[in-house]
Amino acid sequence: MGSGRPSSTELKGGDDAKAPPPPPAALHKELDAGAQFVLKSRGSWIHCGYHLTTSIVAPPLLSLPFAFASLGWTAGVASLVMGALVTFYSYNLLSLVLEHHAQLGHRFLRFRDIATHILGARWGTYYVGPIQFLVCYGAVVGSTLLGGQCMKAIYLVSSPEGNMKLYEFVIIFGGLMLILAQIPSFHSLRHINLVSLLLCLAYSSCATAASIYIGSSSKGPRKDYSRNSNNETRIFGFFNALAIIATTFGNGIIPEIQATLAPPVKGKMLKGLCVCYAVVTATFFSVAISGYWAFGNGADGLILANFLGDGEPLVPKWFVLMTNAFTILQLSAVAVVYLQPTNEVLERTFADPKSGEFSTRNVVPRVISRSLSVIIATTIAAMLPFFGDINAVIGAFGFMPLDFVLPVVFYNLTFKPSKRSLIFWLNTIIAVVFSVLGVIAAVAAVRQISLDAKTYRLFANI
Repeated sequence: MGSGRPSSTELKGGDDAKAPPPPPAALHKELDAGAQFVLKSRGSWIHCGYHLTTSIVAPPLLSLPFAFASLGWTAGVASLVMGALVTFYSYNLLSLVLEHHAQLGHRFLRFRDIATHILGARWGTYYVGPIQFLVCYGAVVGSTLLGGQCMKAIYLVSSPEGNMKLYEFVIIFGGLMLILAQIPSFHSLRHINLVSLLLCLAYSSCATAASIYIGSSSKGPRKDYSRNSNNETRIFGFFNALAIIATTFGNGIIPEIQATLAPPVKGKMLKGLCVCYAVVTATFFSVAISGYWAFGNGADGLILANFLGDGEPLVPKWFVLMTNAFTILQLSAVAVVYLQPTNEVLERTFADPKSGEFSTRNVVPRVISRSLSVIIATTIAAMLPFFGDINAVIGAFGFMPLDFVLPVVFYNLTFKPSKRSLIFWLNTIIAVVFSVLGVIAAVAAVRQISLDAKTYRLFANI
């Protein structure tokens, strides 16, 4: 696109690209326990597609009709299209940066490592590393909370007079996570993430079908697409909705996913992204458009909640149960994917790379540390059950810089395109626009929390 694009010779790495990859023994001498045991480089491009799809096409997409309620039809569809185009573009740029350094003999397996190399040690250690950890661990908390909410929905449909509390279902979901958290490496999740891909297609199809059915029936609510008349509420709601959409497209672990690819990695990430965004197109737009069409500005923070009217299902009971079951199962896969950066840090801290992966020396601290990590996340989810607010804050503070800003900055600093080239100015505009949007969305998200704070109670049964 611009004169700064690396030449084919640079990308191929000359004759060196034909050299066989170093044997595992030689590679492991340079790897710490986190990289050696959690970020194993054994996957194919299709495995990469499974990981990408699970990390992006997740149940937060069921919040898209709620975001549309604050944006309206035109801004809603435009924001969704823009989010898809910009994230696909930025993820591909980040992949090219990682490929370029790998061909130069420096394969970076973690986001903070590539940030440290390009921006300096302070940026990697004190900005990118902590933000990525908070984003990923926040996604685990959010997934655990949403899993508990879906379990409670199934319970109330089956037993309307039941008296179990939300935090009890969050704890049950946390018990499932305790088991899945022990899966040793990111690559080991490839089969689970294939099932996850099928599950996201399943519950998205169910949500779309239910919205169309309810919107077309006499039982459905009156459609109202009007915007809030209060200017302040409308403006902040607009930016809060943008933060929700950013979170929905958010990933935050592109380098870690690319690290699972067996060398050589050239071109594999792009194929994986194509798989992922085919699923994104099929799910995001269908759920957002059908949900907003059916419920208008009455769309709830999670569209599944709209399928119950005054506690009674507006679609067959078995359909509600099935949709929530699909969502719960995929949430478990999403949560365990976003646990991987935490697992990598724990493994690097407590494991011995010179001992076997499944030696007693490494298995005992692995089980203890990962279990504690899940217990803490479950406790936070049970104490603070406000998924919509958490979703918006994560999008504003974390996913905006990691997924929209840093990839284009890394590309410009790595390949140094001419300041007269289209790609330089496109990347600069993306970085500036989404930095500003991130700040405004952060303010809007914090404002929403302050407005809702009066309703907050620890372990609230909502």
